[in-house]
Amino acid sequence: MTTPVIGVLALQGDVREHLVALAAADAVGRPVRRPEELAEVDGLVVPGGESTTISKLAVLFGVMEPLRARVRAGLPVYGTCAGMIMLADKILDPRSGQETIGGIDMIVRRNAFGRQNESFEAAVAVKGVPGAPVEGVFIRAPWVESVGAAAEVLAEHDGHIVAVRQGNALATSFHPELTGDHRVHSLFVDMVHAYRAARS
Repeated sequence: MTTPVIGVLALQGDVREHLVALAAADAVGRPVRRPEELAEVDGLVVPGGESTTISKLAVLFGVMEPLRARVRAGLPVYGTCAGMIMLADKILDPRSGQETIGGIDMIVRRNAFGRQNESFEAAVAVKGVPGAPVEGVFIRAPWVESVGAAAEVLAEHDGHIVAVRQGNALATSFHPELTGDHRVHSLFVDMVHAYRAARS
């Protein structure tokens, strides 16, 4: 079984931390900024950062439409924090002109857990991640207001949905890449392996 190559959308946000986490989860991580780089990966991580900025830069770099097409075609994709917003089919309170990649039938609320100075860590039990709860880092984090029938809720915190999966798309409100616990990334790498096996 060859090692999967997983891109990290490197337009803004904590790209380096995701590359480290993917390497720890036995994948090859690569920054992705342009359509030709996207075409070479087996999966993609959309990192945290500022969702409005990521949206605008994705359009500017010509990668938004190829991203949507590949996600619709089944490319495994994992979004953290702002990445969760980017994977939502609908944002409750979008900024003017803000676009998403889509892929998960969910409605998200931006900055739902508060401002930067209200950031916090919490133990989150994530379905599909074995062992103890994951330590979640919540920084200006969104939460999921509601999900459609095709989306599966994997975790909640304080009564709010904070992790969701739909097919080959995975999203968390929190940042597991900042903790040194790479089990959520390992879950995503397993999704990429299954995707490659189904196509071979």
